[in-house]
Amino acid sequence: MNGEPGSAQNTDRVESMSETKTAPIATLPDQSDISASIFPPADHTANWKNMTLLVQLRWIAVIGQIVTITVVHSAMKITLPIVAMGVVLCALVVLNLASILWLRRRRSVTAAALFIALVLDVAALTVQLYLSGGATNPFIFLYLLQVTLGAVLLDARLTSAIVAIASVSFAGLIIFYRPLLLPGHAPDELFRLHIFGMLLCFILDAALLVVFIAQISRNLRERDANLAALKQHAAEEDHIVRMGLLASGAAHELGTPLSSLSVILGDWRRMPALSRDPSMLQEIDEMQAEVQRCKAIVTGILLSAGEARGESPKITTVNTFLDELVSEWRAARSGARLSYGNAFGLDIAIVSDSALKQVIYNILDNAFDASPNWIGFMAERDGDTLVLRISDAGPGFAAEMLAQFGKPYQSSKGRLGGGLGLFLVVNAVRKLGGVVSARNLPQGGAAVTMSLPLASLAIGARSHVR
Repeated sequence: MNGEPGSAQNTDRVESMSETKTAPIATLPDQSDISASIFPPADHTANWKNMTLLVQLRWIAVIGQIVTITVVHSAMKITLPIVAMGVVLCALVVLNLASILWLRRRRSVTAAALFIALVLDVAALTVQLYLSGGATNPFIFLYLLQVTLGAVLLDARLTSAIVAIASVSFAGLIIFYRPLLLPGHAPDELFRLHIFGMLLCFILDAALLVVFIAQISRNLRERDANLAALKQHAAEEDHIVRMGLLASGAAHELGTPLSSLSVILGDWRRMPALSRDPSMLQEIDEMQAEVQRCKAIVTGILLSAGEARGESPKITTVNTFLDELVSEWRAARSGARLSYGNAFGLDIAIVSDSALKQVIYNILDNAFDASPNWIGFMAERDGDTLVLRISDAGPGFAAEMLAQFGKPYQSSKGRLGGGLGLFLVVNAVRKLGGVVSARNLPQGGAAVTMSLPLASLAIGARSHVR
């Protein structure tokens, strides 16, 4: 059989495919490195939001102190060191303005910065209390607000430091303070004023805690949700890398048997006993087409892995890419009824992406499995986005599959290890900056929509996307 014409040329191809087995395979990234590089920024982003809340709280403190000093000094005729207390207020205003400028230049804040901000607030409160009666001032319990904020925002070590600083400040104000010069009031009236001040302090503490602790808790929940999403993405990336290594190795191994099958089919086609039978020739041609498709898939895998370096990227256009893809899929699925519509409009040049081609093939194959009698494929343009919509007339997605769409091993086919197709589709499209969505149609069937930014497909964008 190898003595037939053309066998030597095909055998050379077998040997050339065998040589690719020695191509190097990339190593997996360390999962701990991924975690170390991802998680701190998410935590620091939540701290940035919490720092803005502390700035807002400080503005409320400045306004509240101005109102309180005015009422006590003017209405209640209690003498206060206005100049000294005004200097503290000015310092708080300057601190807030500096904090705002500092926050504008960065998008992350460390826990140490929050600790310093709380310590400065405790220091300002201590100075104001020192100037207005020390521990006898009913607003002494505003220390609890700072301690509570520290317990919510900081870790145990820094919270303990805030508690210690506030406790020492409270104890110091029992001994060291500037007494208030009170006008002539009866003892009962002074006691009532003290009780009234404690009531105001309680209401102020409670209101600020409810408002700001609720917002801080919301920020912390957002941080936890972001961390959970990052962990999920890291796990998916690790899963994809491992699957890619397996696919790359399988592609190397499949190269030789596919080339051997191509040689055998070529020899069969030239055998007199088979060449005179039209039905056998047709079946040989169909097998040859399937082998060529498998070889194209293997080549695409190697191209995506960067190992088939002899190949150069193919420049094409959106409409040509889609038209050729549909033509190839129809040839491979001769029994399928595919309704194809292209409303993209003005054509633009792109780089032919083998990964994207395989993604669309995957969705079309899934639609064919669910609805062999009819499949709809529509291509449209929405601004700078390519929108591809594939629909079928099958039973549609189960509710639990829609809820877990794009997660691995979510399949209705019941095959061992199934459910990876849509998982790879979602992640491949996400790598291109796009999104994939799925829904059940009111009239029955399902639709999968891919939205891809044209910038990620344009010439020169490959190096930025991969």
